[in-house]
Amino acid sequence: MAEQLKKRSEVPVELTWDLTALYKTEEDMFADMDKAKALCDSIVEKYQGKLTSPEVINACYLDYEEWGKIIILVSHYGELASSVDYSDGRLQELNGKIMAEIAAMESKLSFIESEVLQQSEQVLEKAMEQATNAKHTLKNLLRQKPHMLAPEAERVIKAMGQTLGTPYEIYNIAKLADMQFPNFTVDGKEYPLGYSLYEDDYEYETDTKVRRAAFAAFSKKLRDYENITATAYNACVRQEKIEADLRGFDSVFDSLLFNQHVTREMYDRQIDLITTKLAPHMRRYAKLIQKAYGLEKMTFCDLKLPLDGEYSPRVTIDGSREYIEKGLAVMGEDYVDMIRTAYKERWVDFAQNVGKCTGGFCASPYGNHSYILLSWNERMSDVFTLAHELGHAGHFKSCNSTQPMFDTDVSTYFVEAPSTMNELLMAHYLLKTNEDKRFQRWVLSSMIQNTYYHNFVTHLLEADYQRKVYRIIDEGGSVSAEVLNKLKRETLENFWGDAVEITEGAELTWMRQPHYYMGLYSYTYSAGLTVATQVCKRIEKEGQPAVEDWKKVLAAGGTMDPVELAALAKVDITGDGPLLDTIETIGQMIDDIERLTKEMEEA
Repeated sequence: MAEQLKKRSEVPVELTWDLTALYKTEEDMFADMDKAKALCDSIVEKYQGKLTSPEVINACYLDYEEWGKIIILVSHYGELASSVDYSDGRLQELNGKIMAEIAAMESKLSFIESEVLQQSEQVLEKAMEQATNAKHTLKNLLRQKPHMLAPEAERVIKAMGQTLGTPYEIYNIAKLADMQFPNFTVDGKEYPLGYSLYEDDYEYETDTKVRRAAFAAFSKKLRDYENITATAYNACVRQEKIEADLRGFDSVFDSLLFNQHVTREMYDRQIDLITTKLAPHMRRYAKLIQKAYGLEKMTFCDLKLPLDGEYSPRVTIDGSREYIEKGLAVMGEDYVDMIRTAYKERWVDFAQNVGKCTGGFCASPYGNHSYILLSWNERMSDVFTLAHELGHAGHFKSCNSTQPMFDTDVSTYFVEAPSTMNELLMAHYLLKTNEDKRFQRWVLSSMIQNTYYHNFVTHLLEADYQRKVYRIIDEGGSVSAEVLNKLKRETLENFWGDAVEITEGAELTWMRQPHYYMGLYSYTYSAGLTVATQVCKRIEKEGQPAVEDWKKVLAAGGTMDPVELAALAKVDITGDGPLLDTIETIGQMIDDIERLTKEMEEA
């Protein structure tokens, strides 16, 4: 049974990450902030009004990079500290203060981009030729030139940076601090409930009465906050539309895809093909779960059930290390050393506590190591999640150590490829360790349930729903809770058809995803996993040469766009082929699961 979450102060320190690798104390962080302020003022004094030659432009970018390196560390310190406990007002105030200070400095330094873009293309081309740390930054800046506003307008937008992030702050405070869940009762027994308790525990509960009662209680509390959450989300997407219009983009889609270096065709392809081609396979998988548990009907809250609920080995944190080290050994000794270091030096926050950000993420500040947040539940799914986040860590360890700071900004279209790759490598390793039919079926179903369901279904359906929202916004409309609920329900019903009953409360799933406040991000999980699936097949077939190609991709950072990065790994994502092949691969896995199930029943 799930237990009531502890306060952050009650969590054993060994389960938490160690932020002292960033700064020993808050005083040290504020001392660095003072250095950044002084450097900011120095940059203004030395360069404002003088960025007219390639030599001066590049000298400015060298100083600008030094300022940026400090700001990356300072901002991560505040964000990471606050992310583990949104109920702690002091941490939220600290992060707010840091963000306000940074926004003020960014406003002062906005002249850099504005002045550089006022120069002729000849000057910019020469600056790019001479650049030692900002070649690709200048190239991208030139690309942005048609969409840049007047210098004063850019300065104002930078100054309002913290305020423009308010919708996301409201979402997190409502979700992780204000939303208090009452206990629920099943057959006279009382059960505790919370956001992470539901998402990390009850969604996988094999007792149908408890699972469905938890979903009903969870959804009831979500509904109490649907209007405030919808208002915050509407404000976010309206802001994005206003900025898109101000910058002269034809649509908010074009604006949000611009910095990803992705065409509208690439974006729409992910959503359109998966919602039509993958749905029949996933409906078959839903029927397998229904049969395994003898359910009269398959409902939305039953979809996260493990196919074999009695065969789900518990894994300790220490035990996960052996799985991950062996599973990712193909990446080489340096990669495995990084994994060992991550455990030893407490890069990972495993704790479960009140107010902690849900889900998982990896933050990789330039000049420091990565920091991984998740909530450990001793499930094999946690091992896959940790391998996923270590994929991000390995990616940015490679590109941060190879590229200058300005060239480590990888397109979000591609950024989930290294992470999902690790999940696939883990699964393929497990399949090779044991030929037992039940074990093989468990690994295959784990791949479907964790890797592909999460990235090709959960996030893809979010993207399908999100596209409908932006279409409304693009036409000058706005969205309310009623509209968002309707859109989400339609999206779920269209994908699952008559295989799954979309019960009351399922339409509120849009309230649970922070990715909606990050532009067009949700669809990139399936894009990244498409690339990862193809590269993983190459590694399985070709071995070390494919691994070496992948390492080159990891080191390239932001020096290439998604199409170029994929091509470096010998994958062509300009057409439908890789995506259709990946969908077929998912279907083949489900075929294998059905075959193994039949063989086990006949044995």
